[in-house]
Amino acid sequence: MNVETVLEISHLFGGYGKDTVIKDAGLKIQKGEFLGIIGPNGSGKSTLLRLMSRVLPPQQGTIKFQGRDIQRIVLKEFCRHVAFVPQDTLINFPFSVEEVVLMGRIPHLGRLQYETKQDMEIAERCLSLTDTLSIKGKGIDGISAGERQRAIIAKALAQEPILLFLDEPTSHLDIGHEAQIMDLLKRLNRDKSLTIVMVLHDLNLASEYCSRIILLDRGGVFQDGTAEEILTYQNIESVYKTTVIVNKNPLTGKPFVVLVSQEK
Repeated sequence: MNVETVLEISHLFGGYGKDTVIKDAGLKIQKGEFLGIIGPNGSGKSTLLRLMSRVLPPQQGTIKFQGRDIQRIVLKEFCRHVAFVPQDTLINFPFSVEEVVLMGRIPHLGRLQYETKQDMEIAERCLSLTDTLSIKGKGIDGISAGERQRAIIAKALAQEPILLFLDEPTSHLDIGHEAQIMDLLKRLNRDKSLTIVMVLHDLNLASEYCSRIILLDRGGVFQDGTAEEILTYQNIESVYKTTVIVNKNPLTGKPFVVLVSQEK
C-alpha cells in the first residue's frame, strides 16, 4: 500500500531577517498523520510551522506540498488545501464571529463572488463543531481569548483543508474546551483523514493525541518517532534541562510526564 506524502521539507533553513532559527531540517509528513512538534522555548517550533505554512519564506532548502514547491503554488490554491491557526490572532475590525468563520470560504470563491448557501452551511457546521454557534452574532473583539481561539479554529476548518497547521491551539482554552478541541481534531484526523501538524507545549497532550512526535532542539530535529520513543526521561532531560519522571497513563498506557521540583 502506497502512503501519500503530503508535505516534504529538505535541507531547510529559515528565520527572521538574517537570523537563522531552523537549520538544515528535513521531514516528511504523510497523509492522515497527527504530528506534534515539541521542544523548549527558542527551539524553532513556531518558526518551523510558519515556514511550512508559507507565513515565512525559507532562506534555503525546499518545502513541497504534494510534490510541488509551495513557493510556486498560487496562494489562493494553496489556501484551498492548507489552513493555519496561529498562536495569537489580531483582528482590527469589529467583524462578527460568523463573518470571521465565513472568511475561511474565501479561497473557494471567485472574484467578487458572494457566499452561497453551501458556504453558509459549512460555516454553520464549523461553528457548531467548535462550540461557537451560540456566539456567532457577537463581535470577534468582544469575546474572550478562548472563544476567539475557537472561532479561528472554526475559520480554518471552514477552508476544508487536507492539511491543518496549529500553533499551540489550546493555550487560551480552559480544560473543558481544551479537551473538546483536541477530541474534535482527533476525530477529524481519524474519520476524515485530515492531516494535522500541531505545535504543543504540553507534553502530555502531545503524548495522548499525536500519532507521531518531533522533538526540536536548537533549530534541528533532535528525535522523531512515537510518544513512547520520544517522551523518555533521557530525551526530556537532555533537551529541556530539567528533571522529570515518565510514567504511564493508567487509562491509555501513553507516557505521562511529571515535573520533579528541585526545591526541598
